[in-house]
Amino acid sequence: MPSQEPETETFPISSTVSAREMIYLSQSFLLSSTNIIASLEQIMSNRLYNEPVLEAEAYCLPHFQTLENQLWSNSRSQITRHEASHHQYCTLDSSKFYKSPSTFSFSPSGSSPTSQQDSSISDSCITDDVGDLNYKLKEIKSMMLGPDSDNTDSYDSNNLQRGTHSEIDCKRQKMGLMMMMPRGDLKQALIACAKALSNGHLVTAECLMAELRMLVSVSGEPIQRLGAYMLEGLVARLASSGSSICKALRCKEPASAELLSYMHILYEVCPYFKFGYMSANGAIAEAMKDEDRVHIIDFQIAQGSQWITLIQAFAARPGGSPHIRITGIDDSTSAYARGGGLNIVGRRLSRLAKSCGVPFEFHAAAMSGCEVRPENLGVRPDEAVAVNFAFVLHQVPDESVSTQNHRDRLLRLVKSLSPKVVTLVEQESNTNTSAFFPRFIETLNYYSAMFESIDVSLPRNHKERINVEQHCLARDVVNIIACEGSERVERHELLGKWKSRFAMAGFTPYPLSSLVNATIKRLLESYCEKYKLEERDGALYLGWMNRVLVASCAWR
Repeated sequence: MPSQEPETETFPISSTVSAREMIYLSQSFLLSSTNIIASLEQIMSNRLYNEPVLEAEAYCLPHFQTLENQLWSNSRSQITRHEASHHQYCTLDSSKFYKSPSTFSFSPSGSSPTSQQDSSISDSCITDDVGDLNYKLKEIKSMMLGPDSDNTDSYDSNNLQRGTHSEIDCKRQKMGLMMMMPRGDLKQALIACAKALSNGHLVTAECLMAELRMLVSVSGEPIQRLGAYMLEGLVARLASSGSSICKALRCKEPASAELLSYMHILYEVCPYFKFGYMSANGAIAEAMKDEDRVHIIDFQIAQGSQWITLIQAFAARPGGSPHIRITGIDDSTSAYARGGGLNIVGRRLSRLAKSCGVPFEFHAAAMSGCEVRPENLGVRPDEAVAVNFAFVLHQVPDESVSTQNHRDRLLRLVKSLSPKVVTLVEQESNTNTSAFFPRFIETLNYYSAMFESIDVSLPRNHKERINVEQHCLARDVVNIIACEGSERVERHELLGKWKSRFAMAGFTPYPLSSLVNATIKRLLESYCEKYKLEERDGALYLGWMNRVLVASCAWR
């Protein structure tokens, strides 16, 4: 056995193949395909079969082993081609915009990529049968260099430089992907694909996408399910069809009643929305406890569900309920889920208020937040104004999208109304102005925690779980990854940045009361203990394990 590892890419002739040499060879696969093949042949030409193999199999790297037994069954996620063939589908129909590359595809079943008649790679990376090892050498050479690699004497190095670097690079990336998968590193494989796309290595990205399609599954573990949607985002970005896919998805939305039911399931199984609504309502109730006329302006009223508990709380207020007027702002996106216009919300809340004995008015403003002007709000002098920004401001474009900077303009408009309280609830994520690759990493980490939390509350065999994730979360994921400019509407910011914007608009913090905090803590008792609530600097943070997902605060 040699005393040290070779310092060059040309390996010395040896009378035996040590475990150390095999490790060096395997680690060099991604560095120089032609030199490795030549070096292997050089080693193979010697008397390998005359020397004993001293426990060398213990040092074999995963990509030399049987892929049927090692590559798929030993990973934590137990990814199989059979599972993917039944449950994987192109969620956002990106097949209309992108076709898989025609480059070779590595077969998880262990067969050679160039011939369906090749035998599978042996469990052992070292054998005492020279003929068998030579055969494996040819198999590896075929994978690395293509089916014509046997005729090395006639290989034109100039042609390699001119025409085949991208193909070899693609195959190197596939070998790297093969090494990731036995460890269950689907997350790292997705990152590698995004990195290739970010660096402009399009052929490599295409090759990795083709392999990743066999590994993701909308019915698998959380990372497999999220991976399916993130992969579609990568495919859409590569094809420059992000907005087209999002538009196509809107056309495929289920009936409004079904979509509403999916949203309700997500609302019930995860506490994120309840946390946001309860903290905002608590701040409003505290600020309005002595007011006789209250005007609540909701910049995304959706179904109006947030105000049910607040109306009931005002009805039970000592001394009687105030007169409540709600201005509901919303665009056509939520109208589809409602099955109609804002008048549906107005009628529902009016019936509830009447049953509770609460004087009530509803004012509809059917428009997006960017279009709102003071005259659209109808604020009256005798009213105490509360403004609610729950999961909406991140969709308002800022200075990085438009010189009009509607995000800050809207805050200044609200400040001009002299509100008693303004509530903010947002996802704690940084995807607004980030470049593509860090934005991809942030999205992967954020939604990994969210999908894991869904997995605890909604069993994998739940018949509606796929629909919930696809129709309530997938579009946001694809939009963040695939789109740029004005087409990217999901632009989240961390609470620190929101605080800066509110301060610049002239607001000061309105700390949430201890009663609100105690109420939310009781709410979380009915959920998994992995949800974490933290109070910091007058704001509330709700997270899954160590990842904060939603932040809530109030201003005046």
